[in-house]
Formats: sequence, C-alpha cells, structure tokens
Amino acid sequence: MSMILKMTCPDQPGVVADLSARLLEFGCNILESNQFFQPAPKSTRDDGLGTFFMRVVLSKPESTDLAALCKSVDAFADKFSATYSLNRSDAVVKTVLMVSRFDHCLLDILYRVQKGALPLDIVAVVSNHADSRNNVERLGIPFYLWPVTKENKEEQEAKIDELIERTGAELVVLARYMQILSDTLSSRHFGKIINIHHSFLPAFKGAKPYHRAWERGVKLIGATAHYVTPDLDEGPIIEQDTERVTHTDDPDELVRRGRDIEARVLSRALRLHAEGRVFIDGNRTVVFHR
Repeated sequence: MSMILKMTCPDQPGVVADLSARLLEFGCNILESNQFFQPAPKSTRDDGLGTFFMRVVLSKPESTDLAALCKSVDAFADKFSATYSLNRSDAVVKTVLMVSRFDHCLLDILYRVQKGALPLDIVAVVSNHADSRNNVERLGIPFYLWPVTKENKEEQEAKIDELIERTGAELVVLARYMQILSDTLSSRHFGKIINIHHSFLPAFKGAKPYHRAWERGVKLIGATAHYVTPDLDEGPIIEQDTERVTHTDDPDELVRRGRDIEARVLSRALRLHAEGRVFIDGNRTVVFHR
C-alpha cells in the first residue's frame, strides 16, 4: 500500500533521521521525498530557526500494523512539535463545486474527474443559476439551485455548511462562483475552499475586466488559484499562469484565452491540493511540484 505523509515542524536537527528510522522499523520504503526549510522573518526570530516542511510518499507491507505505525508517528510529532497527516495515495477528495453562469471551469473539472485525471469525488454542485443543471445531473451528481440575495445570503450559506457536513466534503471549489462568501464561512473552512479568478486584480475589478484590460493595452493575461480567506481574493496562492497577448487580440479573444487559462490553473491547483503537495505557510504556500 502506498501512502502520503505530510509533516510540518519547527526546524531542528534530527527530524529526517528520526522519521526515516521509524518508517524503516515498520518496513516502509520511501518512494518520493520533498523537503523545504523556510527561515523565520528576521524581525520575529531570535533563535535563527524557521519552519521545516516535508512530504513523503511511502509504501508499506500489507502486514504492517497501521495503528502501530500511526502511534509511532504520533510520538515523533510530540518529540518535534510537528503536525502531520497520513493518507492513502489513491484516496479521492470529496468535493463540492460552486458555480454561477460561466461554466468553463466546472466543465473542465467534471471532464478531468471522469477521465481519472483529478482525484476528486464530486459529491454535489451548488449554483445560484440553473444554467449548469443539465450538464451536472446527467452525470448523476446532485445539483442544488440556491439563488443568493442580500436578504437570504445567511440562510443560503447555512445550507452550504449543512451540505458540507452531510456529504463529508473535504474541499469546496469556487469554479467561477460569482458570490462573495462571508467572513464566517471563509474562516470556518480555511484551507478547504479554493477560488479561481483572472489575474488583473486589483487593477481591474468588477464587470468586464478583460475589456477594460484591452482598453489599457495589457500585454499579459493570466489566472490565479488561491485559498479563500475573509480578505477578498488575497488568500494564499496555490497556482498561477500567464499568456502573452498583442494589439491584434480583441477583447473577445482575451476573454476566450482567459477562460482557458482559468480552467488550466484551477485544475492544476486542485490536483496539487488533492495530492497533498500544498502547505499553507501564513499568507504564502509551499508547493511541492512533481
């Protein structure tokens, strides 16, 4: 059986040696290992230390006592003040997708999940518009039409909370969901909600950002996927990409290419998250790519 171990702790001697020895004791073989040391800001550190991040893919014999292995890793965590997770590498992440009218990211995710390219289990789709209902329900996925107004926003968010609890969803994806989540909901599920948006922010907020960018003669367009926080569109960034455009590209071409970038960036971010390759480090992330 193959498993993924994610670990974060204050940097100190002996971390890797101790963990490796414990894994060896249970007959585990390390198949992949990524490590990163993040120094603490000079203004806050007085011991010269920082944070150590590690992701290990390991195989263990079928005969290995998993409970005993976890107990040993718990002892490691206590010794080094570490936080960790240990999951099967073939696990799929239960996910709720949220979308408004623009469905390019939604359709891209559904296609990749169908083809086995994204390790997600889509347990529900929530929308404030009915446009995507047919594409979702034909796949046997529950579709919830919950329009949002100023008067019912709190009530609708309570439904989202209940849906997450009932389905056991571990991830919520704002696949171009054009509603701002409340600070309460964003904080409660921090690290479990991912959003995608064009990378013109904060220069071109609001409606028709690609048209206004074209009017300014921008030469690069792009997209950003990030974790959602109460600070609108300022959460820890997971993935970004850009493409060069020229004066020959009209606003409609910018929109078309922008949607392609958004879909690609969001799918890459979801895969990185689902594979346990992303560590949140304050306002930043540490991402171990392949």
